[in-house]
Amino acid sequence: MRDLARRHGPLMLLRLGGLPVVVASSADAAREVMVSRDVDFATRHMSRMVRLSIAQGAEGIIFAPYGDEWRQMRKICTVELLSARRVRSFRPVREEEAGRLLRAVAASPGTVVNLSELLWAYAADSSVRAIVGSRFKDRDAFMEILQRGLKLFAGMSLPDLYPSSRLAMLVSRTPGRMRQHRQQIAAFMDAVVREHQENRAAAGEEEDLLDVLLRIQREGDLQFPLTTANIKSAVGDMFAGGSETAATTLQWTMSELVRNPKVMRKAQDEVRRALVGQPRVTEASIADLSYMRLVIKEALRLHPPAPLLLPRECRSDGCRVLGFDLPKGTMVLVNAWAISRDPAYWGADAEEFVPERFERGDAVDFKGSDMEYTPFGAGRRMCPGMAFGLANLELALAGLLYHFDWEVHGGADAGELDMTEEMGVTVRRRHDLKLVPVVTVPVPLD
Repeated sequence: MRDLARRHGPLMLLRLGGLPVVVASSADAAREVMVSRDVDFATRHMSRMVRLSIAQGAEGIIFAPYGDEWRQMRKICTVELLSARRVRSFRPVREEEAGRLLRAVAASPGTVVNLSELLWAYAADSSVRAIVGSRFKDRDAFMEILQRGLKLFAGMSLPDLYPSSRLAMLVSRTPGRMRQHRQQIAAFMDAVVREHQENRAAAGEEEDLLDVLLRIQREGDLQFPLTTANIKSAVGDMFAGGSETAATTLQWTMSELVRNPKVMRKAQDEVRRALVGQPRVTEASIADLSYMRLVIKEALRLHPPAPLLLPRECRSDGCRVLGFDLPKGTMVLVNAWAISRDPAYWGADAEEFVPERFERGDAVDFKGSDMEYTPFGAGRRMCPGMAFGLANLELALAGLLYHFDWEVHGGADAGELDMTEEMGVTVRRRHDLKLVPVVTVPVPLD
């Protein structure tokens, strides 16, 4: 799509079967879609198959249509679930799970570890514990179902490409797979809520995110009642968003650091100077790690977790972008991946990993005001869990840099590390990241 935009312009209309899709591939086009005319594009495009996978009236956070009910859920997210105070309250959970990750890495010093698998487990457990208060049984099975679902959502099936065709529904296998996925997710969410209520019956601990939602439901002073189906969908969205983006970004960050040894050493030197003599990494100890945060920003620039963000939809006739009229119902994609690699904004070294580019006083940020850099989106549908995900990411990365040096297994050249992407809703590494850790600062055993 980036290459097509270079030939045909920053706003393209594609016909994918019978589905009109507009792709915005410049900062100006992105600004009109996500800021200037945000209300016109504030609802999510839901394909036939996505609708089939989500029960009516239980769209949760990600796919809820724009309107008063969505605004109510968004307010609950920003004020109650994912506020700065709430994110800080989960610091002990993050530190404990980061310790488990580091101990798992240290258990095999000098031998190859599958860092991808360990990072997925860390991100999943950190998210799950913040959301439901404890690890839940069959977490691995649930994550496997979740990954299959993400692949289903990423695909364009015949019914999606020909939304008005009955024949497409009849001949496609995807509708059956989507129904099965919905049933599996529903069964897991039922079990999670039931297990949570049993475990918390006699507990006096601080609220987790599911506690907050259940409390708001009991209080009942909302314009639109919060249903149990809403709660289960919201919890599922937080599971998916909290684990997927953090794990994916951690893998790409470590991959880029291994490929760029000078950047790796500079980041390690900063962490080790700040924590010298300390046995473990805590959130308080990494508060002033400015260069490490530049590394994360650069990783998010080159590898935004959702390269096309999430699809929006033109809500009415007469929507205009860059002077062009868009028909009602058109799917609109913002190619954040292409924009964040565009030499027009990032210079001749746009494809290179250079964290120092963010040291300038006028450097852009990912908080939704700089359209050349929007890994979390912008406007009304900007990701509400940005602070939650970054907290998990920063703590784990600091620990991996503080306690270990890293080598490519088999004596391969670090600059030749395989960086092949696997396309999907999120862009992962196609192959697991397998590295050799060398312990430099012993990891505490407790």
